[in-house]
Amino acid sequence: MTLNVIVNNLMYYIGKRIKMSVKKILMIVGDFVEDYEAMVPFQALKMVGHIVHAVCPGKKEGDIVRTAIHDFEGDQTYSEKPGHNFVLNANFDRIKAEDYDALVIPGGRAPEYIRLNEKVIDCVRHFADKNKPIAAICHGIQVLIAAGVVKGRSCSAYPAVEPDIVTAGGKYVKIGMENAYAEGNMVTAPAWPAHPEWLQKYLKMLGTRIEP
Repeated sequence: MTLNVIVNNLMYYIGKRIKMSVKKILMIVGDFVEDYEAMVPFQALKMVGHIVHAVCPGKKEGDIVRTAIHDFEGDQTYSEKPGHNFVLNANFDRIKAEDYDALVIPGGRAPEYIRLNEKVIDCVRHFADKNKPIAAICHGIQVLIAAGVVKGRSCSAYPAVEPDIVTAGGKYVKIGMENAYAEGNMVTAPAWPAHPEWLQKYLKMLGTRIEP
């Protein structure tokens, strides 16, 4: 699925009537976050009227994170190419998890290192403990694993992360690359081709109703 297809799916909703209360959403990213997995939900959630703050440990509002495009081109794993620069719109040091209604963790390489930050882990635990909506995609689940919040939960992720989920006491759900899985307050998916379904399920968790 190309980015154009994803955008067309999202733009379909513009002609619909949206019923919702505005939510304040925290998105935690880092350098070499997957390009689509950061930019598409950031723009889509703002498009329907939610407030989204994108932050990165050690960076502030106006700084950029470099992104990577992970693609599926017939190799044994994803390929990686340089992506866009993604501009942060909030300061990591100033955020308080309790000020937000929901959380988004994109994938890519960033989760490998942002999970080492104690404040990131504390934030994730806050959303899990308070049963607030959490959306993670691809390798984003690595941050949830590090926070210890997948134990006893069923979730999806990029297939190569299955052993990590199982070792952490979770159940890996095998679904298609264009599908997403929701359980309780958590929606997860294997990679960016799942954006339409992943975002639909997340919007439902947020209480965002899109009607004809």
